[in-house]
Amino acid sequence: MVSDPIRLVIVDDQAMLRGALLALLELEDDLTVVATAGDGAEAVSAVAEHRPDVCLMDIQMPGMDGIEATTAVLEAAPGTRVLIVTTFARPGYLRSALDAGASGFVVKDAPAEQLADAVRRVHQGLRVVDPKLAEASLFDGANPLSEREQQVLRLAADGRSAASIAAEVFLSAGTVRNNLSSAIGKCAASNRAQAVRIAQDKGWI
Repeated sequence: MVSDPIRLVIVDDQAMLRGALLALLELEDDLTVVATAGDGAEAVSAVAEHRPDVCLMDIQMPGMDGIEATTAVLEAAPGTRVLIVTTFARPGYLRSALDAGASGFVVKDAPAEQLADAVRRVHQGLRVVDPKLAEASLFDGANPLSEREQQVLRLAADGRSAASIAAEVFLSAGTVRNNLSSAIGKCAASNRAQAVRIAQDKGWI
């Protein structure tokens, strides 16, 4: 008796990559793509409608990112498993994704057969993590930034002033400067621009 194929939803904000993933995975006899989505909100709608076995989720997308979308997808369809498939192999992203409930994390340059195998393993209830990223995550440690420090550092990324950030997050400019100073120290950076780059590279913001 032939078992039903594993039903997939593919989420990526780049249409070309969505198409490439769809074409690759549809070559596998035991996998079928039931829907695709271009952002986090579309992902939640697609998963709620189709109830796939596995949702392949990108991380960096406009609006709701892949981490937030993972949480929302699992709330909408607890039976669906989420496999993060991303270009950004950053330890902080791995930790955030697993904390959000993702069952796996692989990079987009993985061979097609490795991606298909990751889908099957996640469907079986196993956890799949890119081994190099898992090692980097182990040695880099957890995100040292508080939620507030992450927030102000994200807002500082476009060069806005402490006063401008303060107005947006309803804090005093002094408190924002204190949070930025703390974040710079935790990132072992010499200024806020360097702290932003380090935190982004590590996936902390």
